[in-house]
Amino acid sequence: VQLQASGGGLVQAGGSLRLSCTTSRFTLDDYAVGWFRQAPGKEREGVSYINGRDGATWYGDSVNGRFAISRDDAKNTVYLQMNSLKPEDTGVYYCALPNERFASISEDYRNYYYWGQGTQVTVSS
Repeated sequence: VQLQASGGGLVQAGGSLRLSCTTSRFTLDDYAVGWFRQAPGKEREGVSYINGRDGATWYGDSVNGRFAISRDDAKNTVYLQMNSLKPEDTGVYYCALPNERFASISEDYRNYYYWGQGTQVTVSS
């Protein structure tokens, strides 16, 4: 497994979770890192991204203001803090990297080459 996503679980609406993305193969501050999610029967959706070089961040409209992406370079870990969770946030969450170092953030999941195994987030109403 190239990347490891963890931190998912079952939470009530309004609750919080923090997801982590770690790797022993890559230096994450060299890469744009994306968090994506996929609900059953739905397409994979971009949630949040953090740029490798300058740490610039981007959020999908549905999570903007509720989620926060960050990176701890000492731990080589990218986090996704998810607050005010809603049932529609339910899905498998993946972290992913593009094939090239220093590539810019892309909102298109097809531009990401390395994927973690995913972590399930379930938000009950």
